[in-house]
Amino acid sequence: MMNPLFDAAIEIQKFMQNRKWAFCFIGGLAVIRWGEIRMTQDIDLCLLSGFGEEEKYIEEILKSFTPRISDALNFALLNRILLLSASNGADVDLSLGGLPFGQQMIDRASLFGYSPNCEVMTCSAEDLIILKAFADRFKDWADIEGILMRQKNKLDFGYVFEQLTPLCELKEFSELVDKLHRLIQ
Repeated sequence: MMNPLFDAAIEIQKFMQNRKWAFCFIGGLAVIRWGEIRMTQDIDLCLLSGFGEEEKYIEEILKSFTPRISDALNFALLNRILLLSASNGADVDLSLGGLPFGQQMIDRASLFGYSPNCEVMTCSAEDLIILKAFADRFKDWADIEGILMRQKNKLDFGYVFEQLTPLCELKEFSELVDKLHRLIQ
């Protein structure tokens, strides 16, 4: 018997692969791969929907997965996140990616085997650090510390800062780049 979150991840991954959609898992599942093993309450993934095509993706997804909120379609169009439940009830937060960073993150993603019958597509350690730094929550910085402890000598920090800096400039939050520099040292 697999963990319900892994069952849900396999279910949604098969759905994405059957449609040949570009996606990868981010969040807690990726943290388990690259950082510290920790409890996670939901599954996070990014689907490359681009801009202007989101509605067709959302409508297709809602045919197979239960929304967690009423008016999930409009919420997703407004916030670029679709809140779902897998068939086993596990929460799924599906981000709609459109920026070039999302494309690169998905292109760089790779399969990881959590167990013999559970192999899922997760973002790279570098891309996870970028996502976590950009989200800028206390738990995200704790996750970054765990990733740095386990992966530090294997990480491409040039790539991390090359991607994070323009994202932070969009958000007008350049101090996140300095905060990450301090954490790495």
